[in-house]
Order: sequence, then C-alpha cells, then structure tokens
Amino acid sequence: MQGGSSKVQIVEGSLDATGLRFGVLVARFNAIVTEPLLDGAVDALVRSGAKPSDVVVFRTPGSYELPMLADKVLASGRFDAVIALGCLIRGDTIHFDLIAAQAAKGLASAGQRHRKPVAFGVLTTETLEQAINRAGAKAGNKGAEAAMAAIEQARLYLAIEKL
Repeated sequence: MQGGSSKVQIVEGSLDATGLRFGVLVARFNAIVTEPLLDGAVDALVRSGAKPSDVVVFRTPGSYELPMLADKVLASGRFDAVIALGCLIRGDTIHFDLIAAQAAKGLASAGQRHRKPVAFGVLTTETLEQAINRAGAKAGNKGAEAAMAAIEQARLYLAIEKL
C-alpha cells in the first residue's frame, strides 16, 4: 500500500503449512478425476510443510455427502482446515444443478458454523474432458489450488486470533 501519513495494519495468511492439521475430504464418484485432485492436494500440503501425519484423508461416496462429512470432521476440533474434493459433470437432468448448489452451500455453512476454513475443490464441469484438464492436465490441478487456499486461510484465521 502506498501513501499517507497513517499506516494501516494488513493481516494476511501465508503458504506455510508447518504444524497445521488438514482433513482432506474426497468423493469416490468420478474417481478418475477425484484421485488426481487428491494427489495434487496432498502433494501441495506436504510441499508447503505439512507432515504426512498431519493430513488425514476421508473418503465419501459423492459430492452430495461432502458437507455432512465436513461438518463431522470440523466438529472433532482436530483440524485447522478442511479441503473438499469432488467432481460433478453436467448431464441431461437438473441433478447436476441440485448437487452442485447443495455441495457449495453446505460446505460454506460447515466452515461458518465451526469457524474454520473449508476449501472448495469440487469441480463443476460440462464434460469429462474439462474435468480431467482441471485435475492435473492442461488447466493445472484444482486440488492443489484448493490445498493452497486452505493453508492461506488457516494461517489468516490464526493471525486474526493473535490480534
């Protein structure tokens, strides 16, 4: 920031996962996509300083179940952040829209209720090809990006507690 005679305090997170505990929730449905998302998320956490023993993977049937699992994992009080990974591919019915909306709303609600970060790594794509591209092919790995967001938010929450 520039200018002025007054200084404002800036609070932001870092990308240091050292000493933090993460719950990584992964939907088994569309595993051809969710498994690479999981690999990307775990790799990003460990590369950022998390110990493998501080990362716990929870598997659930599909993206619809992710919010309920996030709520349960956060209620344990054992994690600094949760990373939710899933893959929804649009079909010919409204099922996609219903599940996508409920997953997004439910995950946000779990984070708000427990006052902990919940990173949204649920892909919502039109085609399988788009999903594969976002799970480590042409468009990077959205699981890794969600993990980095979880680290930064967890550090930000901790910084706020120290103000």
